[in-house]
Amino acid sequence: MNHKFAIGAEVYYTPGFTNAAARGRYTIVRQLPIEGDNRLSYRIKSGTETFERTADEHQLSRTE
Repeated sequence: MNHKFAIGAEVYYTPGFTNAAARGRYTIVRQLPIEGDNRLSYRIKSGTETFERTADEHQLSRTE
């Protein structure tokens, strides 16, 4: 199982219903280790925020 997005890639983030995060363009900062549930996760950063977020791969898509 491999990560789909590389570090530095521009992605579109769609948060879940319970997450108040803004959807939009983010940059992949780091690929996180695969956990016991085989979920692929990333640290992502928006240019409009001063902090990073954690996102699951299914919440991300390639930007055009």
